[in-house]
Amino acid sequence: MNPFTRFLSRGLGDEALAAFIEQWDALEGLVIRVYRGQAAEAEDEAEYQALRGWLERQYPRWQEALRPYWRRARVAGKAAERDPFSRLLEARTAADFVGDWEAMQHLPAAREALNQLVLNQT
Repeated sequence: MNPFTRFLSRGLGDEALAAFIEQWDALEGLVIRVYRGQAAEAEDEAEYQALRGWLERQYPRWQEALRPYWRRARVAGKAAERDPFSRLLEARTAADFVGDWEAMQHLPAAREALNQLVLNQT
């Protein structure tokens, strides 16, 4: 788990939210790794498909709760215009993140929304 999110999550009794955050952390790490490495290996593709499938099934449970937080977040210095979680899950393959600076810019908005949700849950 992201160190700051882990700190905020102390005392969080919601195992489903903790699992969502754990999977999101894995996706965030994959996006960064693929973007920086400028390539997606077969393992990255397999991991992305598994993460994407899980997150697409679970995200609807958290979507409305996260909405007010990401709407206050900033993407590339401007107010977020779209759901950063959906933006990142719309990629069909891990290779789609190669050179996708816009995806990288949506990661902080998603993290901020998760942290704010955790703060309000604890």
